[in-house]
Amino acid sequence: MHTEELSGDTGSLKRDLSERHIRMMALGACIGVGLFLGSAKAIEMAGPSIMLSYLIGGLVILVIMRALGEMAVHSPVSGSFSRYAHDYMGPLAGYLTGWNYWFLWIVSCVAEITAVAIYMGFWFPDTPHWIWALASLASMGAVNLINVKAFGEFEFWFALIKIITIIAMIFGGLGIIVFGFGNDGVAIGISNLWLHGGFFPHGADGVLMSLRMAIFAYLGVEMIGLTAGEAKNPAKTIPDAINSVFWRVVIFYIGALFVILSIYPWNQIGTQGSPFVMTFERLGIKTAAGIINFVVITAALSSSNGGIFSTGRMLFSLAQNGHAPKSFTSVSKSGVPHIALLSTMLILLLGVLLNYLMPEKIFNVVTSIATFSGIWTWVMILLTQIKFRRSLSADQAKALSYRMWLWPFSSYLALAFLAFVIGLLAYFEETRIALYVGILFMSILTLIYFMYLNKPKDGKDYKLNSVQ
Repeated sequence: MHTEELSGDTGSLKRDLSERHIRMMALGACIGVGLFLGSAKAIEMAGPSIMLSYLIGGLVILVIMRALGEMAVHSPVSGSFSRYAHDYMGPLAGYLTGWNYWFLWIVSCVAEITAVAIYMGFWFPDTPHWIWALASLASMGAVNLINVKAFGEFEFWFALIKIITIIAMIFGGLGIIVFGFGNDGVAIGISNLWLHGGFFPHGADGVLMSLRMAIFAYLGVEMIGLTAGEAKNPAKTIPDAINSVFWRVVIFYIGALFVILSIYPWNQIGTQGSPFVMTFERLGIKTAAGIINFVVITAALSSSNGGIFSTGRMLFSLAQNGHAPKSFTSVSKSGVPHIALLSTMLILLLGVLLNYLMPEKIFNVVTSIATFSGIWTWVMILLTQIKFRRSLSADQAKALSYRMWLWPFSSYLALAFLAFVIGLLAYFEETRIALYVGILFMSILTLIYFMYLNKPKDGKDYKLNSVQ
């Protein structure tokens, strides 16, 4: 087994991301601010049955990640699913997948940087928000520009803060449920899971409505694929990260929701603030609001840190395929695609400004494109893996060190589920705009491709350089 490294004009990406870095990156990407502050909306839709929605979504994501892992271990390259789509489905597929994913993270980063500014207002109400937004962008951009190991270290510690907080809340909540901590020693039990209208208070409709929110909570875990070109030992690191992340994410999400829904009636959650703050305060931690505010700031910084990494690597890969300016293939002496990263930061700076200037409805349209882009990315991972597997002989397929379970049934089943989620987006009026805007966005990208990019190259082609 050989490892592969992508080279640009001035150097190569460095394989400096360890297994602990990549595991924490994946966890950090999909355990975000939404779990701490936004879970109330999902609970309102489905009640206690929201746990079932998260479990179903987690199983589908496991299949998608297994498909991505199969390709990433076989060909560990930067750009990952965009590169695989280019190689196995054609240049247009790679171009659309890469630019869609780049835009998804641009929008996400703008939202997260803006969120940091809002949360800092908890402690510094008189400081203009734009100062904190700019400071967040500058600091996370600087971390990414140092080297990939610095990025991995920051992401490791950011993710660890979130995970420790969730674990503390789960064990503290279990203390309230079983031993009556903070409740005069009277155990609360878990009867709140069925007392207020049952486990399915809104029936099947509630589960279906929340399903789309639950599955998008996992958006970002595919970032593991983008680390393949810079992982120290991708043949071991990528499979271990994928296998462990699923169980940890499901435990954290479902464990946290189980505790919250057991302690509080589901129809009261969200009416008195964050369930995390309420739980810690119940345990006697008077500074709970400040602690959670600190955690959500690190969560937002973690997401923007990972987003800058993802967009930079995606631009690097797109440029290698001739779908972005050639200068984006330039790599610094420290092994980072610095031109691609700096360009992303400039776009993000503009995005932060637009976020303040744009009316809310227009910004919702932009985030709808990101929603569509998330579905597109997962669909392309599955379709590309099917094409990849069919390109192998029987002996080559047997020789794969990391394989999809129950192939091809698992891949087709996950595709059918994503088609069902698209149907849900179309069915519910408030999410229908994601399809309208997403299809329009894809059409514009396709038009640009055929007008300007679908031309013979200048003869210089960037290839995978194998190194023993």
